[in-house]
Amino acid sequence: MRMPLSSGRRPPAQRGAALLTAMILVTVVATLAAGMLWQQWRALQVESAERVQTQAQWLLQGALDWSRMILREDARSGGTDHLNEPWAAPLAEARLSTFLAADSKMAEGMPDAFLSGRIEDAQSRYNLRNLVQQGKVSPPELQTLTRLCEYLGLGGDVAQRLALALRRATPGGATETETGSVENGSALPLMPPSADELGWLGLSEPVVRTLRPYVVLLPRETPVNLNTAPKEVIAAVLPGTDLAGAQRLVQARLREPLRSPDDAKRVLGERALTDARRVSVNSSFFVVSGVLRLDALVIAQRSLIERQGREVRLLSTRRLTDPRELQAALQP
Repeated sequence: MRMPLSSGRRPPAQRGAALLTAMILVTVVATLAAGMLWQQWRALQVESAERVQTQAQWLLQGALDWSRMILREDARSGGTDHLNEPWAAPLAEARLSTFLAADSKMAEGMPDAFLSGRIEDAQSRYNLRNLVQQGKVSPPELQTLTRLCEYLGLGGDVAQRLALALRRATPGGATETETGSVENGSALPLMPPSADELGWLGLSEPVVRTLRPYVVLLPRETPVNLNTAPKEVIAAVLPGTDLAGAQRLVQARLREPLRSPDDAKRVLGERALTDARRVSVNSSFFVVSGVLRLDALVIAQRSLIERQGREVRLLSTRRLTDPRELQAALQP
């Protein structure tokens, strides 16, 4: 008896298993391919972001060097520093290619970047470094800060608390009792790198926000420039002067900048105490703020510059990450 010949066809169960295996393989291959494409896309995005960041940093560095050149050229004129000079004019947001390349062909390859910035006289503000001298709080300087706090509507204890904290944060300023408390677990405050971080000294954020436009923390003691200071600082630093008198001085310097501190007496009268150690008409420290918009990226930075004669050197630079700081830097 013969056995029936096989037709060569697989049973339905085997055909279904093969089809399922093929579908699984296709799915795995598609998943691996999609994963590889996503990783490649992600690497390109990261590389593009890093390239834009690097370009922005170089552009801001170029803007900072340009500011240093302006201050160096201003030093050639010598004499006084006032708000009618070229360095005091803010740079409104402008397309970078408009003033980097006069030829349109040269501007074709430039990125679509917008730059804005300004140079501020750091000595137009009251320098908190003046408060502590030889490890002790200076009474005249404490009175100046107290008057400034009163003009700004702050409590009378703010100046006292700030002066005490600065003394404790100054090397050699803490007393033996305060130094001994450190060994018992009570830490001394850290010296803030700038007036933006006065919260390190125990001040609340509203107080710091109120003080920020009127105070500065510079590397050494400095006088206030009467040609650039706001009326609140002028009234605080000149005993015998009120806000009304300081406002008259601000209006008078718009017509004719002061050539010496004693020129303020023509407006304020002889009772104005224009001590040359506490007030001046020129400056050595400046703050340069720059904001760059490159594609969807916005970068802002603030730099402190010291000018000694015609030598202009960079002291510090920091990026602005706080949205409020960024908004303030964008304002003209």
